[in-house]
Amino acid sequence: MYREFLIPDDEEIYETIGEWPDSDESGARILTVQGDSGKSLIFPTIHLARSVRIRWMNEQGIEMLDFFRESATRFSFTSDQSTRHISIDFDTGECMGTMEIQVTPHLSVRDRLLFQ
Repeated sequence: MYREFLIPDDEEIYETIGEWPDSDESGARILTVQGDSGKSLIFPTIHLARSVRIRWMNEQGIEMLDFFRESATRFSFTSDQSTRHISIDFDTGECMGTMEIQVTPHLSVRDRLLFQ
């Protein structure tokens, strides 16, 4: 069963985390978030395929995490005075879950995918 992948528009992304998304030649939307000590997270998302890839690079540019998952249903942002978060919801039909990424004050990734 196909479900829509809901992604905020570019202005909402910029207002929440202070970064504008880019596009590549395949049509993927790419968001790069710089964290503390030169670490960065790179998020290519492919809207029609409902695909998300997250690459965590350390300060030397060495890849620390390369995560790819399909069946994304929602990409959203939350923030308060001291923290900013990115949430990505997934629904494969058999499993549902959420990946939570804290952007500030430091980068962290928490992922849960459970049987329904």
